[in-house]
Amino acid sequence: MSPRLRTALYGTVAALAIGAGVLQFQSAPSNFIAPAHAQAQAQIAGLPSFADVVDRVRPAVVSVRVSRAATSEQMSFRDMPGLDDNERGMMERFMRRFGEQGQGDQRFGQGDQRFGQGERRGGQGRGPRAMAQGSGFFISADGYVVTNNHVVEGATEAELVIDGGRTVKAKVVGTDPRTDLALLKVEGSNFPFVRFAAQAPRVGDWVLAVGNPFGLGGTVTAGIVSARGRDIGSGPYDDFLQIDAAVNRGNSGGPTFNAAGEVIGVNTAIYSPSGGNVGIAFAIPSETTQTVVAALRETGTVSRGWIGVQIQPVTEEIAESLRLARPEGALVAGVQAGSPAARAELRPSDVITAVDGQPVKDARDLSRRIGTAHPGATVKLTVQRDGAERSINLTLGQIPNERQAAARGGDQPNEPRGDQSAGPQVPRLGLSLQPAGRGGKFGGSGEGLVVTEVDPSGPAAQRGVREGDIIIDVAGRAVASTRDVHEALAAARAQGRRSALIRLRSGDGQRFIAIPLNAG
Repeated sequence: MSPRLRTALYGTVAALAIGAGVLQFQSAPSNFIAPAHAQAQAQIAGLPSFADVVDRVRPAVVSVRVSRAATSEQMSFRDMPGLDDNERGMMERFMRRFGEQGQGDQRFGQGDQRFGQGERRGGQGRGPRAMAQGSGFFISADGYVVTNNHVVEGATEAELVIDGGRTVKAKVVGTDPRTDLALLKVEGSNFPFVRFAAQAPRVGDWVLAVGNPFGLGGTVTAGIVSARGRDIGSGPYDDFLQIDAAVNRGNSGGPTFNAAGEVIGVNTAIYSPSGGNVGIAFAIPSETTQTVVAALRETGTVSRGWIGVQIQPVTEEIAESLRLARPEGALVAGVQAGSPAARAELRPSDVITAVDGQPVKDARDLSRRIGTAHPGATVKLTVQRDGAERSINLTLGQIPNERQAAARGGDQPNEPRGDQSAGPQVPRLGLSLQPAGRGGKFGGSGEGLVVTEVDPSGPAAQRGVREGDIIIDVAGRAVASTRDVHEALAAARAQGRRSALIRLRSGDGQRFIAIPLNAG
């Protein structure tokens, strides 16, 4: 047994022995100084005590349990790294004593982990079942409870363990996978509840996390807000609080409180190489939560605004090529036919810099702003086009077929699609091209030039261009031959530009890259 696991188990056994009255202590010596009250000690030390706040808010926090069919996403202790077979077996037996048999419902993003808690059970005549466990909290006296979507995903009912150990059934009112929020309803009244904070927290403010880590229930940890506006790669609406209060599997859906006992966020993910707390956790801000919960309570779903464009960030090179003063706003890479953007005559290479007079920081900011607006609303977009600013009024649609105006993460490469014989070389790009309508594996739709070979040391490869990509236009000019490409690059250089914007189609998406004109 490893020293780390031995210490953890021995510490727990000692704690259990103390609870059973096994351990005996000698009487205190005559010179023993009894400690002062904990709150007095904290005040003397100049540190806060959260005891009064915890006493007020803890009754509103619940444990959430949902039974559903086990999936390949779920894992047991046999999947945990760093443990040998004996240690895994001991840990499984140990956790069963607390009503747990394994762990599951984990969802991995870019280094983050959606944390729930689960167990696998085999039933006679049935497939394996999983018990997903998380946390939640009452937001009204008539029994509405907020938790995470990934805790109750796939279920219509949930079981809640409320303060005092009483178990009640809850119905799933609605879920929103895009923000990982869910709303439950318990029959009854006079439930203790908490309120959302009216003011967003500042970095450095104290926070409390209350929840059900590892199925233990009623656990309180403290820390501070470490950062705001975190993007963890889970979707276009990422805008998380980062906190360092200890949170673990089972804290999913639990509240994060400020020092006044108001909810500032809903715990949803952790960053951890080990699967446990390392001091980096993420919470959905109360501003987002309130908007989503209001929609779920009213209709059971969340309707989001949609304009029908593909967008990407504005880099320094793209800003220079478009003659923008600063690399800000969202670059329109493509416009969907029949969309609100098409009807408003938005164009590829337009840069959206403001919505209703409020500046747009980047593509992710635009996605959040449009996504939180109601379909049917009219917005005024400020757009930079051909070096001039213009205003465009646009009526928002609703995201069709679960699609969304998602911000691209920049020049993201596609997977290579194999080798083909090279066509005419374009030295400045490091590409071999052929007309897209020629046929074969790289035939395309007939528009633009298909990339048949990429020089791995060329400037295009460095910006993520791959075989099979289609060049639609260069520096605003449609291209159908390599000569068109050369002429467009030459014209951009003659205009004094240091880089040229190239629009690519990769699969079903479009994006821009900026190629330095002194390259090659």
